[in-house]
Amino acid sequence: MSTGTSTASSTPVRLLAIVGPTAVGKSALALRLAERFHGAIISADSRLIYRHMDIGTAKPSPAERARVPHYLIDILDPDEPFGLAQFQELAYQAIADAHQQGYLPMLVGGTGQYVWAVLEGWSIPRVPPQPTIRAQLEELARHEGPEALHRRLAELDPTAAARIDPRNVRRVIRALEVCLTTGQPISELQRKNPPSYDTLIIGLQMERAELYARIDERVEQMIAAGLVDEVRRLLEAGYPPDLPAFSSLGYRQIIAYLRGETTLEEAVARIKRETRRLVHQQSIWFRADDPRIHWLPAHDYPAIERCVAQWLARRPAPPKSV
Repeated sequence: MSTGTSTASSTPVRLLAIVGPTAVGKSALALRLAERFHGAIISADSRLIYRHMDIGTAKPSPAERARVPHYLIDILDPDEPFGLAQFQELAYQAIADAHQQGYLPMLVGGTGQYVWAVLEGWSIPRVPPQPTIRAQLEELARHEGPEALHRRLAELDPTAAARIDPRNVRRVIRALEVCLTTGQPISELQRKNPPSYDTLIIGLQMERAELYARIDERVEQMIAAGLVDEVRRLLEAGYPPDLPAFSSLGYRQIIAYLRGETTLEEAVARIKRETRRLVHQQSIWFRADDPRIHWLPAHDYPAIERCVAQWLARRPAPPKSV
């Protein structure tokens, strides 16, 4: 794991993190700040890693990505496996690379696991997929429901169960898979060894009613931009509909529409509802009372810029000895 210390001096690498709920404007703000402070953007979004999935992920456009360096976007095809440990390793490499090139590394995204795995230095179990165990757990979820699966996790690892939404079957199965394979709760294996970055975490706030209106508008824009055709092309290219990549919001609902299981109107309504639920999950990952996060109104760019400028102007503390 990266130590977060510059090789050219004894001062720690500076890292700006921008977090907040989906549709709050993280990408647009990051682009503006990157241009203002000579930054490079490291995506902490679990969906932007996939090629060919552009509209449904609200991926930055090629023109936007040409304005400032971007990392960890379009690095895998939808059927390639990818896990948290792999993301963490690549993120540390990207931060080091951006710093060495003279950029301010900026970790940007709403995937809480990704953000905290980097900032807190999680020790992530390197347990490879266990097909037999996974198949058994998937069968249990199909016959008895996701809640039964979550109850089993609560018996083996109540700490992990408290952190995972019962509806997130994939994450519940992964936690059970690690427990059953290693004999240890995944929460105990995920110890923390934070890198010695000099970090500023900006959290973007917005009134919930306005955020929900932005979500609805963005979903409508995705449909108008061709989300249905994007999903159809992916399926016609031979990507199976049960891929983990297609568990992303928007894709699984449009797949259901293309299969004739629902109308387009209902699929769109489901995307909007599920995105609102995602906002609630993100609020758990990025708590409003977390003293590490500087929460600022998403619309108040001058205040955000001042906060970053003041942080950069102060002399960073030397890294802690280990």
